[in-house]
This record gives sequence, structure tokens and C-alpha cells, in this order.
Amino acid sequence: MMNKLTMKHKFGYGLGDAGGCMTFAIMGSTFAMYCTDALGVKPELLAVLLLVWNVWDFINDPLMGALMDKSFARNRNPKGKFRPWLLRSTPLVCVTFIALWTVPSLFDGVALICVLFGLKILYEASYTMFNIPMGSLLSAMADTDQERASLSSARGIGSAVGNMVPMMVMPLLLKKFGETNASGYAIGAVLCAVIGLIMCYGHYVLTEERNLAAAEAKTADTGADIRVTDILHVFRVNRPFLALCVHGVFICMMQYMNNTLNNYMYSDVLGDISLVTYGAIVSSPFMLIIFAFGPKLAKSFGLERIIRYGLLSGSVLYITLFAAHMVTAVNPWVHMIWSNVALGLASISIYMQWGLVGESIDYNEMITGKRTEGSIYGTFNLSRRVGQTIGNSAAMLMLGWVGYNGNLAVQSASTIMGIKALCVLLPGVFVLGSWAAFKFLWNLSDETRAEMAAFKAARKEG
Repeated sequence: MMNKLTMKHKFGYGLGDAGGCMTFAIMGSTFAMYCTDALGVKPELLAVLLLVWNVWDFINDPLMGALMDKSFARNRNPKGKFRPWLLRSTPLVCVTFIALWTVPSLFDGVALICVLFGLKILYEASYTMFNIPMGSLLSAMADTDQERASLSSARGIGSAVGNMVPMMVMPLLLKKFGETNASGYAIGAVLCAVIGLIMCYGHYVLTEERNLAAAEAKTADTGADIRVTDILHVFRVNRPFLALCVHGVFICMMQYMNNTLNNYMYSDVLGDISLVTYGAIVSSPFMLIIFAFGPKLAKSFGLERIIRYGLLSGSVLYITLFAAHMVTAVNPWVHMIWSNVALGLASISIYMQWGLVGESIDYNEMITGKRTEGSIYGTFNLSRRVGQTIGNSAAMLMLGWVGYNGNLAVQSASTIMGIKALCVLLPGVFVLGSWAAFKFLWNLSDETRAEMAAFKAARKEG
């Protein structure tokens, strides 16, 4: 018998993404500026480094997911399939992150690049070891659509908090110490890493793999047949999962291009980097709405429909904001509010997508007979890494193309125009691509969901 899903479980699950994002948000929003302005790495070289780092993640993510599936199939750890990995990885994330933001400044030249490269690899490996089981844990805790929506909402609020705190703290530190001073980056990194460590341990303590017995039974049936190459078959037969992966690529291109270049937009175009702090506050009401009403809205309209409408609205706002920039000098506060409302609407998909991942896992079990949460979540995370790679690397490469020079106090007019296009127009286009994935690829109907419910009921009785 499963224990009832309680508020403790929901709060604990939300702490996982809150703790993870305390470090990961800074990587997306400030790492590029740390490298170019504080460490003196050229944008073109950083673009190459980001590409290499993310190619490693392409391999790292699905392999970690498959490793967890295979490990549990062989050993049946009584403490769970995913939670033991959380305990192992949490201190590694904290230590490697602090080292990444403090140690490279002690070197210069080729030695600096080598140290930076190695520490980034170690941090990303540690974060993957935490993030894959944390995300996969949803399907091990939730058994119904409403429970998935509740946990997705909890993760959404955790993600928003984990992103908002660093986005409020780091810009203030950079304004105080200066964007070329490594001390501000180091202080912010240590502070966020320690807070993230506490949250991640809370995630481990308060969560529970409620359907562990069912997972063991399913693993006994299919564990010996689980292969890393199974995921190739999943892409052919599981259109909902394919839609999620396409969405993951596009939404992360938007998210990470926005995160990577947002500081440049506020510092070099709008003239006040501290406005980034207020931007995080503007987008927070969307997080609160989803947290308070997400499960009820999902029950009434469906998760996929809510996500689709939010994406289309966000894309329209981004594109119209760019049009405004083309015809007039947009006030910094107007830009901050307008762009963050667009981001908040688009981010509904990021907050609520995890319930759809759980649904695609159930659908995959029905059509293939295998329950492989780790492999599917790991591959979905891989699609997000692809978007992250394109967003990060292309952002820095195109920043170099438009003529950005970190040594100049004022950028040229053509560079400022290029930054506007990169920070406003391209995110709108990427969000539209994410909307198209759900509009044209997602195909789960009410009849299919009824079949899935009957299949799950039969497995329980089985």
C-alpha cells in the first residue's frame, strides 16, 4: 500500500529544484560574464568551451539515467531507486560549484583555461548525478494525473524560488564589487551553494518513493531487458515524448540565451544591471499562480493546453517588444516589466512540463511494456542540454559577431542593436517553436488516457 501524498512530500519535492537551481541559475545567468569580464576569456573562445562542455552533457545525461535503471534492476536498493543518488551527489554539487567560481581567478593564461575547463566538467557531472534522480523521482512519488500536477506545481515553485534568489543576489553583488572583480562572483557563488546544499538535503529527507514495491515488481518483470538503446525505439513510437524533447530544445534555447545575455542587455543597453533583480520579482506572480491553481487548472483544461496557451502568449509579447525597440527608445522599466511578463508566460511550460514527462513515461510503459523512468528522464534532460548548448554557445558566438568588447565602457550602436535582437527577438522565435511542438506533435487524447488508466489498473491488480 502506498502512503498518501502529503504536503510534506510536495514541499520536499519542491526543495529539490530549489536547491539545484540555486547553483544552476547562476551558471545560466552569470557564468558567461564571469568568464568574459572577470577572467578575461574572449567570447569566441568561450563559445567553443561551452560547446565542448555541453557535448559532454549529451553523453552524461542519458548514461546516468540508464545507469540508475540498471543499478536498481540488479541491486534493488531498499532505500529506493533514486533517493540514494541524491544523498551521494548533493555535497559534490556544492564543493565543485564553489571551486569553479573561486579557483580559476588564481591562475591566468593557458592554466586558467585548463582549470576552468576541468572544474566545469566536474560540476556538470555532479549536477547531473543530482538532477536526473530528482526529476525521475516524480514518477516514483505520483500515481495519478492530479498527483503529478501537484508535484509539478511544487517543483515549479521550487524552480522559481531557486532561480529568483540568485537573480536577486548576484546583480546586487556585481553592482557593489564591479563586473570585472572576481570577488563579487565568488561571494555570491558560496552563498548560493550553501543555501542550495541545505535545500537539497531537505529534499532527500522529506521525499519518499511511495510506489517502491510497484517499481520493484516492474523491475523484476523488465529489468533484465532494459538496454541503453531502448530509447531509440521510444522516439519512434512515443510521439508525446518526442514532442517534449522538441519542446525541451526550443524552450531551453530561449531560457539560456536569455540567461546568458540578459546581464549584457541591462548593463550595456539599458544602463542599469540592478534592474535584473526587479525583473525576477515581476515574473514571480506567474509562479505563485501556477503553484496555487496549477492542479485545478490542469484538472479542468489539461496540462498540455495550459502550457500551449502560455507559450503562444509569451512569444507574441517578446516579438512585439522587439518591434517597440525598433521604433522607439524603450524605457528600461518598461522593458523590464514587458520582457519578464513574456518570460513568465513562457515559463509556465518549464514549471508544469514535469507532469507531462510522467504521463509520457506511463504511455511508454503501456506501448513497450518497460518502466524506465531514469532513461526517459535522462533523455529528456539531454534534449534540454541540446537547447542549453545552442542557447549558451550561440549566444556567446553571436555576441562576438555583433562586436561586443568587454573592455569598452560604451558599446557601438550596431552592437547595441544586435544585443536587442539576441535578447528579445530570438527568445520570441524559440518560444514559438516550443508551442509548435505541442500543437503539431503531441497526440495524447482522452481515449488514450482512458487506455492508460485501464492499463495501470490492470498492472496494480496483476
